Amino acid sequence: MDAFQDFLRRAEAVLARLEPMLPPPRREPDWSAWAFRWHRQGLAGWLEAVHEPHTVAVEQLASVDAQREQLLANTRQFVAGLPANNALLTGARGTGKSSLVKSLLPLFGKQGLRLIEIDREHLADLPQLVELLAGRPERFILYCDDLSFEQGDAGYKALKSALDGGLARRCDNLLVYATSNRRHLLPEAMSANREGWLKDGEIHPGEAIEEKVSLSDRFGLWLSFYPFDQDAYLAAVKSWLGHFGLKYGNKAERAALQWSLTRGSRSGRVAWQFACHWAGSERLAKRVGKK
Repeated sequence: MDAFQDFLRRAEAVLARLEPMLPPPRREPDWSAWAFRWHRQGLAGWLEAVHEPHTVAVEQLASVDAQREQLLANTRQFVAGLPANNALLTGARGTGKSSLVKSLLPLFGKQGLRLIEIDREHLADLPQLVELLAGRPERFILYCDDLSFEQGDAGYKALKSALDGGLARRCDNLLVYATSNRRHLLPEAMSANREGWLKDGEIHPGEAIEEKVSLSDRFGLWLSFYPFDQDAYLAAVKSWLGHFGLKYGNKAERAALQWSLTRGSRSGRVAWQFACHWAGSERLAKRVGKK
């Protein structure tokens, strides 16, 4: 009997150590939410509702008017049940790529649009996710931020199949919107140009290179974002200061330019960071002055 009690104590100790490693019991997603995040633990994945998603007002985004209109038009078609394209947003960092995707939710959420965020490392789960969403009445955008792949990455081929469809029909209520700092999503090396000349090298190196760029071709809509010049940066500063209820004047302009010099960059992200600094310091100064 003592041996049995000892066995039970040891078994409980083992289970206590294993329990944190196990995924939660699979449950039906809360479909009332407008945003979701795909989680993975061990061999299991599940869709977790995000009831207070981080969104951006589309009018706050400066110097991306052309990109905004194209993405809004494509999303409007998709929400209406009309043909629409998967979208790849590429270009300079901090220029509003991710914010533009997030701004779609408050615009189209009441019309049935839902946003699902997925990490690049979990793209191999796409067949499981597509099966979960198939037949739902909502219209889903699968959002992958900062997309890029390493050679042999398992998510690469899973995403290719999701974009074009494999033997199974493409999911009609799902589009992929991805952002990346590079147009070609797989790394390209100089050695690829001479692989055919190397011992045991690629006999048809051109075909290998085509394979590396083929994923980008599966996005029907390409939107390019470019580094901000000074005028675009100051326009973004003015927009974000207005978001905080502050006026844009000569003093704020000089401070914003100095801020960009210390950062070595001009972008919408830098403008937002300056606006946070300026709004916080201005309000703190007013509080101190009242005391």
